[in-house]
Amino acid sequence: MSAFRSWFQSISMAMLLLTLVAQVDARDQDVPETQLAETISSLDGSSQPLLWWAPETATRQPTPLFVFLHSWSADYTQDNSKWLRECVAHGWIWLHPNFRGINQTPAACGSPLARQDILDAVDFACRQWKVDRSAIYLAGVSGGGHMSLLMAGHHPDRFSAVSAWVGPTDLAEWHRFHTVNGQPQKYAVMIEKSLGGPPGTSPAIDAAYRDRSPVFHLDRSGDLPISIWAGIEDGHSGSVPVSHSLHAFNAIARGHGNEPISDQEITELVTRKSLSQPREADQIAVPGLPRKVLLHRQSRTSSVTLFEGGHESLPEAAFLWLKKSTAATKP
Repeated sequence: MSAFRSWFQSISMAMLLLTLVAQVDARDQDVPETQLAETISSLDGSSQPLLWWAPETATRQPTPLFVFLHSWSADYTQDNSKWLRECVAHGWIWLHPNFRGINQTPAACGSPLARQDILDAVDFACRQWKVDRSAIYLAGVSGGGHMSLLMAGHHPDRFSAVSAWVGPTDLAEWHRFHTVNGQPQKYAVMIEKSLGGPPGTSPAIDAAYRDRSPVFHLDRSGDLPISIWAGIEDGHSGSVPVSHSLHAFNAIARGHGNEPISDQEITELVTRKSLSQPREADQIAVPGLPRKVLLHRQSRTSSVTLFEGGHESLPEAAFLWLKKSTAATKP
């Protein structure tokens, strides 16, 4: 009996492993291979890599373009398959530019060169395919969220809608957050390598901090639909406090002449992870977001949403919002 039980358990384990392999293969089949291309920077003439995927019909009929930006410590080779999978399901063109790679050099970290690389990538796509100019979407997570919002502030006329997740929006504040007992930690060190030193080193370096921080530019985003998302645990278990998302939204709201989130509410959300007096809108259900919402505020077609979660992203919610946001702005 013991031998039979051992044989049965072995067979069961083998079947389980085969099932898991089949599931992985099925997921992989949902994500097609991306293709490598290069653009030439219109600022310094350097060759810049990007990855792309496009449906076969994109050369014949207007097709939305989805530009996804890699995170802080990664480059264009980063595995963002869950976002690519959603893009393919929608039949949109996928563009994954490098914009100078990991944020630890002067040319990276939101520099004018990095910003131009994204614009050059969009121009490449518009030459390559029949891009629907009313549906050029930009999105990113963490460092990609930072860069998405920076592009929204510096170049709001080049995009149709922007979805930014858990991104740092004030580099000087983020540097302070990642400095412990006067010693810069990982992300603070990377910021210093990119900008030439800590905040306060010189007027030129302080100007660079301001130029590369979205919070100082989003008041110029106008009517560009922007959605900002963050998990309430971020800054506690994650690397970017939710205050960055809230202050970014406030910059947009002030640019619109609308009411910002109050300092008291921001303090409560950062420290207590909840509001003592939430509004009715703060407790809505957001399509594609299977999480409890702790804050949701709107200014024209832009919004910020804090949800139960951490330093993460939920592509389904982003894609549903992107489609809805541009549909609302079309005549």
